[in-house]
Amino acid sequence: MGMRVRLDNGTQVRIRPIEPGDKPLLEVALGQLSDETIRRRFLAPKPRLTGTDLRYLTEVDGRDHYALVAVLADRPDVLVGVGRWIRDTERADRAEVAIVIGDGLQGHGLGTALGLALADAARERGVRSFTATMLAENTPAQRLFAVISHRLRVTHDGATDELVGDLAA
Repeated sequence: MGMRVRLDNGTQVRIRPIEPGDKPLLEVALGQLSDETIRRRFLAPKPRLTGTDLRYLTEVDGRDHYALVAVLADRPDVLVGVGRWIRDTERADRAEVAIVIGDGLQGHGLGTALGLALADAARERGVRSFTATMLAENTPAQRLFAVISHRLRVTHDGATDELVGDLAA
């Protein structure tokens, strides 16, 4: 299962649902992210993932917690991107979304491919809008959010922005 995507720099990747066996791939990929990418994704320096973190991130139910990974098509042991959404416990039609792309492939369309695939899966499961908290300076992530959203609302809160994007029907 999954889909092949050709990025605008020619790199071929495969996007597929995350699996419990992806724990080592996730750990290696996170260790290779630049400090800046980690800061943009986690809004703070991120320590090493614990076993509990890795279980939470890879053992998902596919309904209230949905996650996709992107791996190199010719090297499926190399994880280059992860996207996920987690349903809001108080509003079942809303989910928080997060995407992180490895430094070498940022700006080549992988975030958009992951975002659109996440949006499709969300709509199929009754999610109508995505939310995200991101650094106000993180314009690439904000542009991506605008691409996958039908309507976008941004609330500025100091150094961070709260985004709510309605998914197109």
